[in-house]
Amino acid sequence: MVEHWSPKPGAGGSSPSWPAITKVTNMGKISTFIANAKAEIHKVIFPTKIQVRQAFLAVVLVVTVISIFLALVDLMMSSIVSSVL
Repeated sequence: MVEHWSPKPGAGGSSPSWPAITKVTNMGKISTFIANAKAEIHKVIFPTKIQVRQAFLAVVLVVTVISIFLALVDLMMSSIVSSVL
């Protein structure tokens, strides 16, 4: 049985388990990025008008309820503090 030794065992690309790194140009990186971005934008599912309206109404309702609650708490706390002082 014959063993094969590469000239530089620690160098990258000298063995199949550590293949040589190929240089990628900046234009290749940019075009790959743009292609991936286009592919991702086609996967996006945009909400319908009804879904947007429902989300808007839910946010307005929650903000209104929390505002009323905080206003009542503030009114109670201010009346308590004014009665103590």
